[in-house]
Amino acid sequence: MAQDARPQQGPRSLLAVLNSDGKAHPVENTLVAVTIVLGAIALISSAFHHLHLLSSWSGLAGILTGAWGQFISATTGERFLLIIGLGAAAIGFFLGMAHGGLFGGVLG
Repeated sequence: MAQDARPQQGPRSLLAVLNSDGKAHPVENTLVAVTIVLGAIALISSAFHHLHLLSSWSGLAGILTGAWGQFISATTGERFLLIIGLGAAAIGFFLGMAHGGLFGGVLG
């Protein structure tokens, strides 16, 4: 019986996926986390019509942070998670705009 020469690997941590090139990327990883959180807030709050201010503003912020993160990202793992967060932020933003927008009911 021949043994496999490769070492057994357990589940990889999230930072190992984000920093797959072996270098630390604190700014990029922070933008990934912020985009994911803002996207989740925008997507969840867009399900409620009266939370259109929260969903539209958090969606807009998530789109901006995700776009900047895509611009400076260094690894595929970062880009993958940024696209997930950007998609959630964009859906939340657009639904928030459809329910009343960024200033709906507050101004004018």
